[in-house]
Amino acid sequence: MIRAALKNPILMLVVVLGGLTAYAFVTDAHLSIVTEIVIYVLYAAGLNIMLGYTGLVPFGASVFFGTGTYIAAIAALRYVGNEVEALLLAVLLTALVAVVLGAVVLLRRGLYFSLLTLACSQIAFEIAFKWTDVTGGENGLQDVPRVLIRDPRAFHLLCLGIAVSVLWGIWRFGHSPLGRTFQALRENETRARSLGYNVYGLKLCSFVMSGAVIGLAGGLLAFLVQGAYANNLSWQHAGDALLANVLGGVHHFLGPLWGVITFLLLQDALSSIIENWWLLFAPIVMMLALFSPQGLHGLYQRLFGRQRHTLVKDGIPPRPATIRPYDPGSFDGVATGPILEVRRLSRNFGAVVTAREIDLQIKSRGLHSLIGPNGAGKTTFFNMLSGVLSPSGGRIFFEGRDITRTSVHQRARMGIGRSFQIVRIFPQLSAYENVRIAAQAGASSRFVFWKDAYGFDDLNQHTWTLLDTVGLADRADTLCENLAHGEQRLLEIAVTLATRSKVLLLDEPLAGLAEHDRQIITDLIVRLSKEHAVFLVEHDIDRVLAISDRITVLHNGRLIADGAPAEIARDPAVIAAYLGKRHGARRAGAVAGQAVPVPATAVSAPILLLSDLTGGYAGSRILNGVDLEVREGEVVAILGRNGVGKTTMLRAILGSCDVNAGDIRFDGQSLLGMPSHEINRRGVSIVPEGRRLFPNLTVAENLRLAVRPGGASVEEIFGLFPRLRERRDTKAQNLSGGERQMVAIARVLMAPSRLILLDEPFEGLAPAVVDDIMAAIIKLRERASLVIVEHDASAILDMADRAYVLVNGRVVFEGAAATLAADHALQAKYLGIAHEEADIAQSRARN
Repeated sequence: MIRAALKNPILMLVVVLGGLTAYAFVTDAHLSIVTEIVIYVLYAAGLNIMLGYTGLVPFGASVFFGTGTYIAAIAALRYVGNEVEALLLAVLLTALVAVVLGAVVLLRRGLYFSLLTLACSQIAFEIAFKWTDVTGGENGLQDVPRVLIRDPRAFHLLCLGIAVSVLWGIWRFGHSPLGRTFQALRENETRARSLGYNVYGLKLCSFVMSGAVIGLAGGLLAFLVQGAYANNLSWQHAGDALLANVLGGVHHFLGPLWGVITFLLLQDALSSIIENWWLLFAPIVMMLALFSPQGLHGLYQRLFGRQRHTLVKDGIPPRPATIRPYDPGSFDGVATGPILEVRRLSRNFGAVVTAREIDLQIKSRGLHSLIGPNGAGKTTFFNMLSGVLSPSGGRIFFEGRDITRTSVHQRARMGIGRSFQIVRIFPQLSAYENVRIAAQAGASSRFVFWKDAYGFDDLNQHTWTLLDTVGLADRADTLCENLAHGEQRLLEIAVTLATRSKVLLLDEPLAGLAEHDRQIITDLIVRLSKEHAVFLVEHDIDRVLAISDRITVLHNGRLIADGAPAEIARDPAVIAAYLGKRHGARRAGAVAGQAVPVPATAVSAPILLLSDLTGGYAGSRILNGVDLEVREGEVVAILGRNGVGKTTMLRAILGSCDVNAGDIRFDGQSLLGMPSHEINRRGVSIVPEGRRLFPNLTVAENLRLAVRPGGASVEEIFGLFPRLRERRDTKAQNLSGGERQMVAIARVLMAPSRLILLDEPFEGLAPAVVDDIMAAIIKLRERASLVIVEHDASAILDMADRAYVLVNGRVVFEGAAATLAADHALQAKYLGIAHEEADIAQSRARN
């Protein structure tokens, strides 16, 4: 009990502020500055409701501080009889101001939100400075009376009592369901919204609470100095409390205490040495920011203990002796018929159409998978179903109700839950708290702000059940950022389940996982599909065929097939979408009448060598021991279904993804550890997927930015792409898809390159345009070796010398491109859709 009390930050707060008070009382000096410290601790703690708990960064919180000061002063001078009533009025009216301002400024996020708050503060300053009749203008309001508490010591004790009480309330609030939700917003706003939380409403609540506490601090200052002055609202002082929080540590409950003491005492000491005391203070702030981003509290943790956030106490509820088994059948659901339906659903981004009049029904039980090549529109379709994107046309129905214009959080509360292709969890919260936050989203207790969040036994039981279901009960108290990637994937499924969803939208849940983890999650998905509607996007086609009850195929935004796995496997349109349609016989033949030169690469030296390469992103493992070589003057094709690691390999070569093992050598020199720009300077260039042009620059300007000595001239480029001569003064955003690809290739040629990487150069292009791009690529081999990633095998094998095929990050085929082009069975096995119904039936039986 004593040890727990010593860890209580409120006790530390009382000890520190009490010690300062005792010093001031005993020495009979510095009482005013100690009282100011107490008031500014309250100010900074109020600001930290937004900053530390919710993740909002207001540059102009002084608008509440100054407003509270003026309201308290005006009320005491003209309307009320004592300081207590004036303080209450200051809190209420400042909170009302926060409601009005928050309703507007919270329509923007990030820097724009921060600047809007600063603008509000400056507007308030101008009003206070010039509205002389009310605010006293330049001279301010003076001689504000303290009727009840005239003695400075008594007033100091009042300020101390109020500050300690309010900070105790903030501490308790941080542990409540509502306070815990604020912390979820800080960690991942998108995920919180997808769980059913009204993010805008929660941020407004945080904004108003913070404003009320800051207004109270401002009112106390009015009675300390017995006046109100406009300088508290000016931009020069707008960041004082923000800076104090940063100094102390925004993610630590006592950060405002340490920051305010440091800020005010240094200001007092340095200003006595030099008038421009910031000249000495700024270097101190810079050093702290560089060497301890977590502030003074974080520096103490680094020196004497483990680093962690301390806005709430550590620990989770005890694990029950018996964990109840997961029972999805207890949820309300529709027994038969479609639970989710779309009718003529379309979406376009300008001239780019990503969904074209899709009609689809999802039944209330079973595993329904959505597949398609890269760029098919799968993620766009998912985003429309979950409410992230609004459709350009068509309707979405859930349980017969039109939800086309329903928000993300409302859909989540109705029973539509989703996971994300890139794991989205709350990294600085424990695994337990991640699931509990999700479980809380659908409970009335989510609004409670006075009771401990861990005091709700039903939510605790449900949380432990879900953690046990995904095999993470033993990792419940681990911070999510410390979980392995596979564990994070499992946790995200548990989070999605916690909302008691009737439909589970799972976006590539197997991405980046080792085979053991893939099997664990696959088994879990199959179990869930017995009682839920599971709609799955996944690139592992073999696994999808093995476990799905029904498969829908998208290609270029259109629904081209829908049915049982065996039907999909032999559908000609699906086979063509994955394996491609031939644009003509091009093997060492002609493209638009042009001969394809085939150099004697078998005897040339390797220019690029990948050895046992393993890597991925943020802990995920995409590449698994890849070996690859490219020789001088050679064209190498990298093939495989989407999601197998083709683009990741190109990024690894360019140094833009994590490499955990193996080596990459270019011209005999290792590229590991080199920044991307240095690799490019050594002669490796890329034409990225999606073109990545500068949309507001013209064609000529895009090319000019890439110019380096030794590269192609503009006239050479226009000779290769005559169309670009006509469009040289057109902005990139107004080009067609084929023209943009021409510019992307031309831009690479403006710098000298010995190896050019092309990522999906034919994606989204019409066949006639593909022929033009292909003719240009054939000319490129005269300048450099080429590595081409392309999902359409028939489009690239005709021009390549050798080919590699990847499956789940491993090379499963390496050899002559002609050999792969002639082996249709091998292509079907690794690149397309399996044909044998018996194989599919056997796989489904095993799962």
